[in-house]
Amino acid sequence: MDWKIEQIIEDKQVQQELREKGKLPRHVAIIMDGNGRWALEKGLTRTEGHKEGIESVRDIVKASSLIGIECLTLYAFSIENWKRPVHEVGILMKLLEHYLKSELDELHENNVRIKAIGKLNSLPKVVQKLLHKAMTLTSNNTGLTLTLALSYGGRWDIVRAVQLISLDVRRGKVSPEDISDEMFSSYLSTKDLPDPDYLIRTSGEMRLSNFLLWEMAYGEIFITDNYWPEFRRDLFYQALESYMTRERRFGKTSQQLSDNEKGSKDSYLQRVINVVKKGNR
Repeated sequence: MDWKIEQIIEDKQVQQELREKGKLPRHVAIIMDGNGRWALEKGLTRTEGHKEGIESVRDIVKASSLIGIECLTLYAFSIENWKRPVHEVGILMKLLEHYLKSELDELHENNVRIKAIGKLNSLPKVVQKLLHKAMTLTSNNTGLTLTLALSYGGRWDIVRAVQLISLDVRRGKVSPEDISDEMFSSYLSTKDLPDPDYLIRTSGEMRLSNFLLWEMAYGEIFITDNYWPEFRRDLFYQALESYMTRERRFGKTSQQLSDNEKGSKDSYLQRVINVVKKGNR
């Protein structure tokens, strides 16, 4: 199914208005929290909460693709989640398997590229095979990059990067003096992704929960009290609108940013003048 064809006029208008308000985040990361609590408050089972959470995944992926977000990273299963009851972990793996099987063709048809980060060899073999199939099939797609963080932890990824760098130092490929922020980032599982501009967390919890610890150094954060099964595109648009009102300073002052922007405009104008002058010679 082509998402552009099925998109209703009202949704197109809302997205267009958002684009006109400012610059969209290039990379959005989401901690999808609250499936179980949403279900229990409604007298449902935690399984039903996880199933409803998948509907939110579907809607946010579509909305992200249509509005022009380049990268969407979803915290689907953390390393710590393995500590949950065996029954619940089994259900989560089955739901992940079902999602990959049922959604792959539609994601591919809509030009979505699928990636996965985390300790993937911890996942059930059938899930590993489905992920490999999905990533291979969609590897040349040029639309939204959908990254699933599975059996993932920020500390695990940082420690893993240190181990890999240490091995390269031992092999003589790298010297300690070569290590920089940029080089360290190249050893992380997110090396092919830009750092997140925006992190959204549902359910009102005020913590990163070991998610993208290195990459979120300067990312903006948005917390909503809504549980993940409630978080659909209308709330997503509200979160994006909040992002557009923020000033990202990256350690600089507002005045410095203003001066840099003015200098950039002046430089661009001077380049235009130079081109015109050359054309008149």
